[in-house]
Amino acid sequence: MAFLGLVGRAKHERAGYALYGTAVRAARDPAWFTELGVADTLDGRFDLIGLFVVLLIHRLRALPPPGADLAQAVFDAMFADMDFNLRELGVGDLSVGKRVKAMWEALHGRAIAYEPALATGDAPALAAALARNVWRGNAPAGAPARLADAALRQRRHLDNFDLPAFRAGEVTFLAATTVLACPPN
Repeated sequence: MAFLGLVGRAKHERAGYALYGTAVRAARDPAWFTELGVADTLDGRFDLIGLFVVLLIHRLRALPPPGADLAQAVFDAMFADMDFNLRELGVGDLSVGKRVKAMWEALHGRAIAYEPALATGDAPALAAALARNVWRGNAPAGAPARLADAALRQRRHLDNFDLPAFRAGEVTFLAATTVLACPPN
């Protein structure tokens, strides 16, 4: 029975990587770093990638099957990429597993913190969670509220895509400059 689970996961691997790549490109938009003061470090980039992956997973889990399988494929793609990047950075084989596990736990914690606010559209709660995680409590004035508003706009934007678009890996995020230029909701 475990073999069938692997076959099902492999069926969505290509879409998972495509969707994850979309999240990475969106998270690397320079405006997040220049306009909101997100640290352009491994941690800052991980936090933004994590936010965009959480947005994708949130939307995918709301879709009918195989939405949850696609969400798992995005998650798997992210952590395969994290493993690869750690090895490229020269982290030893014995340490990679521990580092990836710590990243998994960090993403899981952030997803738990963000999910209720994403589900209800609670911008102040999302801003508080982002301030704690993205800036470690040292956010520039107004930046968490702006990022929360942008994330909620992205969440609503993802609602425009149906399951076939996700299965094909053909979804987009709004450009950071676009969402950051909008007045807050």
